[in-house]
Amino acid sequence: MKLTLKVWRQKDGDSRGEFATYQANDINPDMSFLEMLDEVNESLLARGEEPIAFDSDCREGICGACSMVINGLPHGGRKATTACQLHMRLFEDGETVTVEPWRARAFPVVRDLIVDRSGFDRIIQAGGFVSVSTGGAQDANVIPIPKPDAELAMDAAQCIGCGACVAACKNASAMLFVAAKVSHLAILPQGRVEKNRRVLRMVEAMDSEGFGNCTVTGSCEAVCPKEISLNFITRLNQEYAVALLKSTGQSAR
Repeated sequence: MKLTLKVWRQKDGDSRGEFATYQANDINPDMSFLEMLDEVNESLLARGEEPIAFDSDCREGICGACSMVINGLPHGGRKATTACQLHMRLFEDGETVTVEPWRARAFPVVRDLIVDRSGFDRIIQAGGFVSVSTGGAQDANVIPIPKPDAELAMDAAQCIGCGACVAACKNASAMLFVAAKVSHLAILPQGRVEKNRRVLRMVEAMDSEGFGNCTVTGSCEAVCPKEISLNFITRLNQEYAVALLKSTGQSAR
């Protein structure tokens, strides 16, 4: 199959970017989208041109590195699918495909399709961990956890931090990401001890990074490759309100 690609090219964060047009010829329909880009880059290198810069790591839908907007939708808009799992058979022969980086102030472009998502790392550093003493690894197995709680925590823990939620949101909000990270720890007894401090710190870090406010349009849930539910944002808001009240009450004493 053949495709016409319109790819965003930008030398660095200080340079002006623009779309460049390339032809992808003899593409195997069973290739992933990233494998197709690999083929295009090989042809560019053969002609002495700069290859298209894009991120990838595991290529198994686990790491979240393959972040790009394909035809206007993060990861191509296929339900529960990352860009590395998007197969070329889902496109029409002769189709024109537009490829862009995430568009968010908190995710500045590094080069071409690569953006700096270290803002997510700083949010995690602010509180996405358990620091209380919970014993050794073997002790975790003897802590009774109700099955519904364990499953709910695992649902939240599926978040791979790809940033599709931010890219899809009209406000570039990171609420779904933060909600998943706050929830999967707060639901479990090991993380419940410091849940108030955690949610306050992570929300503060999210705001300081420049992410927008959540207006609950649901676009984040629609494009999330791990189908993280909006219900976790509700849980985050509840956790934050309680923590803020307790913090204010303690400060008033």
